[in-house]
Amino acid sequence: MSKKFGIDIDGTLTCPSTFVPYINESFNMSITLDDMKEYNLLPLLGISEQQFWNWMDEKEPIIYRNSPLAEHAKSVINDWKDTHELIYISARRNHLFDITKDWFNENLVHYHDIELIGTHNKLAAVKKHGVDLFFEDKHDNACDISEECDIPVILFNTPYNQEPIPKNVVRVNNWLEARDWVNYWYKGEAR
Repeated sequence: MSKKFGIDIDGTLTCPSTFVPYINESFNMSITLDDMKEYNLLPLLGISEQQFWNWMDEKEPIIYRNSPLAEHAKSVINDWKDTHELIYISARRNHLFDITKDWFNENLVHYHDIELIGTHNKLAAVKKHGVDLFFEDKHDNACDISEECDIPVILFNTPYNQEPIPKNVVRVNNWLEARDWVNYWYKGEAR
């Protein structure tokens, strides 16, 4: 039986260190992903929210056009493309839809639907699509989706999402571990 998989894009489908070189270049820093201890970048960058969004307005199209895939993401997604519905739900703003869709097509990443909702609150989109399982890197999103929608959420382990997780959130280190968990879950054997 086919399942509907909701999948975040940035930091989940794409490599979580995608922003690092752009931050280093723009802010004359030399950080690594390990320096990103929280999802909110403002304290790390030492800038205001307005300055951050001015930077994002300039850099987002470039970053998203050139985002590298997370390791093994494409092969795992390709394994699922004919057996599950793949719905990408992202906090990206909708004016970036064409860049996003072009990126999927250029990287040959399969999708059934792409929804850019312009907010980190993904609950309405997850409910609207009737998602059975969600893949995420943002800690509070993973917890909120799992608790509010009563579905499992795969949380991709990063330095910025180390807070405790509820029982319906499963922490994985990569797409191969995610695939293995999904295979057990699909057979009713998930831990």
